[in-house]
Amino acid sequence: MRKSQPVADRAEPQGPGHFAGMGGFTLIWAGQVVSLVGNSVLRFAFIIEAWSEGERATAVTMLSLCALLPQILLSPMAGAVIDRSSKRAALQIADAGGLVVVGLVTVLHFAEGGLEDWAVYPAVALLGATAAFQYPAMASAVPMLVRKDQLQRANGLLASAKSTADIGGPALGGVLVALSGVGAVLVADLASFAFALAVIRVVRFKGDDAYKRSGPPVKILTDAVEGLRFLLRQQGLRDVVLTFCVVNLVMVFGFAAVQPMVLARTGNDVTALASVNTAIGIGGVLGGLVIAVWGGLRNRGRGMMIGIIGMCLSAQVAMALVGGVVGWCVAILIGALIMPVINGSMQSIVQTKVPGQWQGRVFGAVMFLSQLSLPVAYATSGPLADHVFEPQAHAGAGVFTVLGPVLGNGPGSGMAGMLLIAGLCGIAVALWGLARQSVRDIDTMLPDVEG
Repeated sequence: MRKSQPVADRAEPQGPGHFAGMGGFTLIWAGQVVSLVGNSVLRFAFIIEAWSEGERATAVTMLSLCALLPQILLSPMAGAVIDRSSKRAALQIADAGGLVVVGLVTVLHFAEGGLEDWAVYPAVALLGATAAFQYPAMASAVPMLVRKDQLQRANGLLASAKSTADIGGPALGGVLVALSGVGAVLVADLASFAFALAVIRVVRFKGDDAYKRSGPPVKILTDAVEGLRFLLRQQGLRDVVLTFCVVNLVMVFGFAAVQPMVLARTGNDVTALASVNTAIGIGGVLGGLVIAVWGGLRNRGRGMMIGIIGMCLSAQVAMALVGGVVGWCVAILIGALIMPVINGSMQSIVQTKVPGQWQGRVFGAVMFLSQLSLPVAYATSGPLADHVFEPQAHAGAGVFTVLGPVLGNGPGSGMAGMLLIAGLCGIAVALWGLARQSVRDIDTMLPDVEG
């Protein structure tokens, strides 16, 4: 393995200002915006199709589970592949894979005159598998595109890319589904993947080959395990990631019920759902831009835990308690605004604390461990909403002997109860993280790498 220059030396600014020298990153960012908008359009169309089949929360959460499970399970091995290849090639794998999957689904749609469930769910799972390469490849490529002091700014912009998709996706998806059907959505997603691939080809990744590992392909699984072991050996990183794992479990348990709750409480008003999804996107864009201009938290460990508390209070507790589309939009917008600060800080911690030759595997391990609990949340939230919380809310039984006077007993009240309980549990986990010095003071307890 060749030694590389320090990150700061490889990405020196070309002019004054906080954003100087970020031109290549900005192009990659633009490609990601377009690609993520295309995926968001397709995801929104699939959600509407799934809900319209029987108005069951389980159908909606199963779509999320199909996308998430392959992404989580494959992320450690994806990280190992990324460390054995250039970051450009890894990003191309993700986008080319998505292009092929959506292309096959598009051909099937026009050949058969529509899509059946047997085609939609496997397609969503395959897109999740290609996405397993996206996060570790992009996160480990950022230090090759920007200076060390720009990492949180760049991570904030990446977060805003996803949030831009959350704004544009539902709005564009609603229009395309209403006017042209799912076929137009599939064509738009194909075009977005093609654009992202073209952008990756023209950007230069400085020092891209410097961290590549050599060795037989059969050792990829061993490399993936090494990435997990590296992460678990670092107490600060381990405790932060395990905290995120538990937070994700309780928060996603509530968030999985948001979209069916909105549909249930508004009488299947697609416009209301699009408004809430758009509010998530607006909050995320604002949060990403704020951290890009601000530069991020000085004490990242403490700041992340406080941010989680704020996100739980707004996007879950307040979301459950307020009524009407306006109240939901305001509550979830505030929570979405905080999220890029949390995620951007987490990414910059790995980017500054982990050597470059390990970052693909470590980011894969972070994805695996921090989101390992999400399939459990998605798999249980839908059935619990349909068969436990909603019936209890309607009957005023169980926990709704206490929550009923606050949340009501109409359609969607049970799912609002899930949000409230999840938010309170998330706050408790974040307070536990604040009490752990290894989490609270990770910036000072774990030194930055030097090259």
